[in-house]
Amino acid sequence: MKKIGFLSFGHWSPSPQSGARSASDTLLQSIDLAVAAEELGADGAYFRVHHFARQLASPFPLLAAVGAKTSRIEIGTAVIDMRYENPLYMAEDAGAADVISGGRLQLGISRGSPEQVIDGWRHFGYAPAEGQTDADMGRRHAEVFLDVLRGEGFAKPNPRPMFPNPPGLLRLEPFSEGLRERIWWGAGSNATARWAAQKGMNLQSSTLKDDETGEPFHIQQAKQIEAYREAWKEAGHERAPRVSVSRSIFAIMDDRDRAYFGRSGKDQDQIGFIDENTRAIFGRSYAAEPDALIAELKQDEAVAAADTLLLTVPNQLGVDYNAHVIEAILKHVAPALGWR
Repeated sequence: MKKIGFLSFGHWSPSPQSGARSASDTLLQSIDLAVAAEELGADGAYFRVHHFARQLASPFPLLAAVGAKTSRIEIGTAVIDMRYENPLYMAEDAGAADVISGGRLQLGISRGSPEQVIDGWRHFGYAPAEGQTDADMGRRHAEVFLDVLRGEGFAKPNPRPMFPNPPGLLRLEPFSEGLRERIWWGAGSNATARWAAQKGMNLQSSTLKDDETGEPFHIQQAKQIEAYREAWKEAGHERAPRVSVSRSIFAIMDDRDRAYFGRSGKDQDQIGFIDENTRAIFGRSYAAEPDALIAELKQDEAVAAADTLLLTVPNQLGVDYNAHVIEAILKHVAPALGWR
């Protein structure tokens, strides 16, 4: 069995061709799509976070709203850029969203990716310590976040508080039991995947990663997953880790699907640079009739290795169409691959 969810970047555009023309459209439709996905039997509703862009940026109000409107589906992010985050305030927001959802939060975090603006985290009041990079700062924020999620007291109480305190040092509230084990790290390289394992985080691997060997994307990603699981075992963690991969997968079921994705032109890996020094490989998209799609996906080693698959959805095409995209995979592709 493989958990299958959707991943939305939450784009909106004032273009007449867009089904999401404002932030309000995107946020409300995101809630509706999560409800629809749960009714279809999907396992997760995940959202990408981008700052300074016409996309989803502030995840916790959305996650809390989805948690209040659903009862079973996992809700999460893929990913939150930790360079921008106050880890203590974030722990309070995450705890609240998890309590509202009844413990269904699956929070993906990372050091971030190329942005809309130069050093956007500086506008949020953050800067790397001397001798460190912005990536170091993001990982440090993550470590503080993980530490406070343990629920241990660390703050000395006021001897004359406004309200009575429990004995001992105080922790952040609300504390949500088990959330620490539901934190994921979005890794772009084998080294950061191993670091995530050492820190006891689950692994999220997206549709791009550092091109470390020149091999096809799915093979490099499968090796990244293997390196992560080896590091997890070496770290001696007691629980079993989870691993997700993201894919753009569209089953061609009707003329509408064919018009949108019949000639996607992205059925091969792509090579590019995500900054001046990092050569990256971008994984292919899949779009075909179900039988052909099943045959192609059987060859994807990383999808086979992961326990969770996140389907990237074109959110600007509207809730009904995206529900159709998810349903087609769940009903016509997943069973033949042994995912259902």
